[in-house]
Amino acid sequence: MNPTIEQLDWNSISNQLNAQGYALATHVLTNAECDSLIQQYDDQSLYRKTIVMERYRFGLGEYKYFNYPLPDIIQQIRERVYPKLAPVANNWMKVLNIDQQFPASLGELLEQCHVHHQTRPTPLILRYGEGGYNTLHQDLYGEVFFPMQLVLFLNEPGTDYDGGEFVLIEQRPRAQSKATVLKPRKGDMLIFTTNFRQMKGTKGYYRVNMKHGVSEVTSGKRHTLGVIFHDAS
Repeated sequence: MNPTIEQLDWNSISNQLNAQGYALATHVLTNAECDSLIQQYDDQSLYRKTIVMERYRFGLGEYKYFNYPLPDIIQQIRERVYPKLAPVANNWMKVLNIDQQFPASLGELLEQCHVHHQTRPTPLILRYGEGGYNTLHQDLYGEVFFPMQLVLFLNEPGTDYDGGEFVLIEQRPRAQSKATVLKPRKGDMLIFTTNFRQMKGTKGYYRVNMKHGVSEVTSGKRHTLGVIFHDAS
């Protein structure tokens, strides 16, 4: 990794998450780390399940869920990012009057998952070719879920692929939906809400639901690494 997770500007990241439901950190992975993750895509021993997206009408493309133990780089990111996000998530729960608080460490969150029979790892790698896309969705996987997740971009837009923008749709109460379209570069990390965020209005805070997806890839290949913190049932 370029900067360590601890060296990132977590005050800025937290402010971005509070203000817009997502935050971008640049140059988190090196080019070599991105290339290595892509090269391991065909090593079936690393994965527990492969999903061909068109079979389920999720879009057009493919993704694979990693097995435990996770590759070191994914384990490190998952363990080190989670404690930085837990205070932000807990503040969201507080201002939205949701009776839930998340533990300080990833290990404690996974213990809660396992009590609810959620024991399968959720980090995944996704691959899209020309024409590939991902429909709008939320990654919940069970009763216990953490309200933020991240994606690491493994290819360079405009060089390795065209199209394939990351899309966030915000559904505010009694208002039209708002779309945000992002195109992070190779090695960048995007943190975003899993299913909702807080927003401050004239009468206090309220809940805004969000979904994410990927627009159509018009040429080339696009790979991303998704890191979800809770386990699946």
